[in-house]
Amino acid sequence: MSRKTARKPARRTARNNTASKGIARIKDAKAGLALGAKAPSFTLPCDGGGAVSLADFAGRKLVLYFYPRADTSGCTKEAIDFSRLKGEFSRAGAVILGVSADPVKALDAFKAKHELGVALGSDETHKMAAAYGVWREKLMYGRKFFGIVRSTFLIDPDQRIAQVWPRVSVEGHAEEVLAAVRVL
Repeated sequence: MSRKTARKPARRTARNNTASKGIARIKDAKAGLALGAKAPSFTLPCDGGGAVSLADFAGRKLVLYFYPRADTSGCTKEAIDFSRLKGEFSRAGAVILGVSADPVKALDAFKAKHELGVALGSDETHKMAAAYGVWREKLMYGRKFFGIVRSTFLIDPDQRIAQVWPRVSVEGHAEEVLAAVRVL
C-alpha cells in the first residue's frame, strides 16, 4: 500500500461545545483575525447622518453584526431581534452596530419602516467588510457574486475580538449573542 493511500485525512471536530452551536473561534471563521487581536479600525457614515467609528466604543462592549441587505426578510428579522433586546444589551454593557453595504438613504428608510433601535453603518466601499473577512464570493441560483456573509463579532472594552459567529442563522441569534455578552 502506498504512503498516499495509507494516510487518512484528519477529521475536524468542534473544539468545544460553543463551536458546535454556531459560535466559532475566529481562525475557524477564516476571517484572518485571531481571538484577542485588535479589532480592525473603521469609520463609516451611519443612519441619521454623521459617522460612527470603532473609537466611539472604547471602554464598552460592541456587538458588530454584518448583514447582506437592508429590508430583506432575514436582515429585517435580525435587526428587529437586536432592536427588541437593545435594553438587555445595554444593561450588560454592550452597544449594537449593524453594518451593510447599503447607502445611508436605504438605511434611514429601513430603520424608519421597522422602527429599529440599533445604529446602522453604511460600508458601500466594502473596506470594513473585507477587513473583518465577511466580504466574500457567494453563490445563489448558480450565479457567483461578492457580498456580505452574515456574521457577528463581539468586541471587548479594550477593542479586541472576543468572539465571532460566522455564517449566522438568524433564528435565536440575538439571544445567543446576548448570552455571550453577559459572560464577557
